[in-house]
Amino acid sequence: METKTFLENLQKRGFQVSSFTTKEEAAEYLNSVIDQTSVGMASSVTLDELGLYDRLKTHNEVWWHWRVPAGMSDREVRFRERGTSVYISSVNGAAETGELVNIDNTGNRVAETCYGHDKVFLVFGRNKVAENLEKAIERARNVAAPKNVKRMNREGTPCAFSDHCFDCQSPDRICRILMVFWEKPRGAQYEVVYIDEELGY
Repeated sequence: METKTFLENLQKRGFQVSSFTTKEEAAEYLNSVIDQTSVGMASSVTLDELGLYDRLKTHNEVWWHWRVPAGMSDREVRFRERGTSVYISSVNGAAETGELVNIDNTGNRVAETCYGHDKVFLVFGRNKVAENLEKAIERARNVAAPKNVKRMNREGTPCAFSDHCFDCQSPDRICRILMVFWEKPRGAQYEVVYIDEELGY
């Protein structure tokens, strides 16, 4: 992959782009530009690896259903995520041509990245990048989804025992919604934070 061309393609599609060599640099950048505001975070191994929740919560109001406060439910925290000024997510696949792909189970992540926030950050590493949109979708289905199924112990799905999507009808299926960013959505700021390391699934 030619990184410069990939980042230029993202910019042509309307995304603001920041690029970093390490996750530590990216985390420090996000911690510096997100300040004194409300923040929602998507389910994301990448965001967890960056340690963003612990960094941001010291000077922001942060809601993340991977860190449910005592006395609250997962559902209540997800609802709070919806009302924040800033939302942070990763992606399951990115095409060198600039399209971005996410697969979702409940729909909260794709919904929150589409509409309702003043600014959305999409944070991911080089391992998420594929040659074109078709291969980015293939990556989301056959790399990210099976790994997430295993992480979540969803053993009712055949991909829990394989690195391949079977388009199953299992009640444990997590790949229920597919979203593609062909361009930056109107009405909000979108910034891609690209990291030249392998992060997440």
